[in-house]
Parts: sequence; C-alpha cells; structure tokens
Amino acid sequence: MERWDRAGRRAAYGAALALVPYALIKVSWVVGSLAGVLPVGDGFGMAEWVVLNTVTIGMAAIGIALALALVRPWGMRIPGPPVVICAWVGSGFLVSILPFAVFGALRGSAGGSGAGGDDPEMPAWEGTLVQLSFLGMGLGLALAVPAYLRRRWPDAFTGRLGDAPRTATPWAAALGGAVGLVWLYWALGGTAGIAHPAERNADWYVLTALSGGWALAAAAVTTTLTHARPARLPRRPALILGWIGSGSLFAWSAWKAPASLYVAWADPPDTLPPEHPAAAVTLHLCAVLAGAAMLRTLLRTRARAFGHRQPPPGPGHRAARRS
Repeated sequence: MERWDRAGRRAAYGAALALVPYALIKVSWVVGSLAGVLPVGDGFGMAEWVVLNTVTIGMAAIGIALALALVRPWGMRIPGPPVVICAWVGSGFLVSILPFAVFGALRGSAGGSGAGGDDPEMPAWEGTLVQLSFLGMGLGLALAVPAYLRRRWPDAFTGRLGDAPRTATPWAAALGGAVGLVWLYWALGGTAGIAHPAERNADWYVLTALSGGWALAAAAVTTTLTHARPARLPRRPALILGWIGSGSLFAWSAWKAPASLYVAWADPPDTLPPEHPAAAVTLHLCAVLAGAAMLRTLLRTRARAFGHRQPPPGPGHRAARRS
C-alpha cells in the first residue's frame, strides 16, 4: 500500500473519530433542553433550538458516515454520486470553518480565555471540543478525499488543461465572481447593502472575506478550465481549487439562504444581521445556483478532456486489428 494511501486511510478514521465529540455535545444539548436541565440558546425558542441542533446532529452523522465510506471496503461499492456530493458539500463547509476556527482559537488565546469561555451557556471545554471536531474533520477530509478518489477513479485528475477543447465561459463563473466581489467589498468595509453596520464584528469580517475569496477562486478556475489555458498547467490543482471553491459557494449559501429568508419573513426582534435581508437572500440564492452549475461544468469539462484524448476507435483502427 502506498504511503499516500495509508495516510488517507488513517486520516479518514481520524476524521470520523474527531466528529464524535461534536455529535455527542449536540445530543446532550437537545436532551438536556427537553428535560429542562440545560438552558436554551440565546435568541431561540425551545422548538427552534431543538430543530437546529437536531439538524446539526444529522449533519454530523452524515460526516462520520462519509469519513468511514472513504476508508471501508463498502465505500468502494456504493454509487459514486452520493459520495462525491457529500464530499463536495462537506469540503465546502469546512474550507471556511478551518481558518475561522484557527482565528477564533488565536483570538481566544490572545484574550486570555478559552473557546466558549465568554458564553455562560457553553463551558470552555465544550467550545474547545467543538473547534477540535471541526479541525479534525477538515484536516482528515483534506487527506482522505483525494486518496479515495485516487483509489476509485485513478485517472480523475490526470492530464493538462490543453487536453480539453476550448468552450465558452459558463454563466456560473460570472455569477459566482459577482457574488464574490460583493462579499469582498463588504469585508473591506463597504456599506452598500448593509442595514446595520454596527453589528459587523471580527468573525463576520473573516467569514465574509473567506467566502468572497473562494467564490472568486472558483470563478477563475472555471473560466481557466473552459478556456483550456494555459495549456501546460496540470489539471489537478485547477480541479481541486474549483472543487473547493464551488463547494464553499453552494454549501454555505444553501445553509444561510433559508436562515436569511426566515429573518426577512419573521423579523425576530433578537436577531439583527448586518446585511439587509433582501441583499443577503439574493446573494445566497445566486451563490447556490453558481456553485451547483460550476460543479456540473467541472465534471463535464473533465469528461470532454477524456473524450478529446481518447477518441473512439475508427474504421482504420479496426482494419489495423484485422491485419
């Protein structure tokens, strides 16, 4: 077994194990709040708190199952699309969480308090375990997903950009780039589309900047792949950047769009996001569409590359075989 494959297998087990504390903490919150022994989070009613944490428990279960599918024999037998989609969405979530968690840990250390230490409803040890779960899952998937793809589809990332014919730039690249520019504009302090500037904090700036950067990266990679230039550039780094960037666009906005719609419709008095609800909903819906279309473009571009490099045998080939 190659060294890379061994590292990927160990990383998959590590990712599954890292997410267990997060799932157990979320279960304890749901059970404790229903039993009346743990408080409900600030700004939430009982039903909202239970539904939100139940959803995150389900997401954690899917993450653990995904990590095990990347290493266990049965993961090679299940259909490819569910594994690819789950890995794509999971990578999209974690690519922004990882830098954010590191930033939060550094800021907590500088401030002299641990993660969650300022929140009386979350002890510091719980906040630390939650951050470690995300960090472990993210780092584990970063190694386990490429190793799994290499085992199941050995030629998935081979070749160079010039192997595929040039095609027109898809609308998704333009749409995703526009969304990324707006997010970076906000991260740099822009106020157009911001309803409550005073509500912007360091966490909001970091997440907005990360989302905008990945959106622009995905748009640039999608354009590069469809133009098949520069021809000598290996396809692997371009596909990886496009995979991560499009996943970030889709995953985060697929989660934030319903939340923004709820805020716009219900106007809860204890929830005051910095963005104007209409602007936030519009951007997130555009990001979901752009991310999904970019993934489709990446997959189709890869298929065209194989078709271009390996054309079907013609009559001359058959004649040569008969001779």
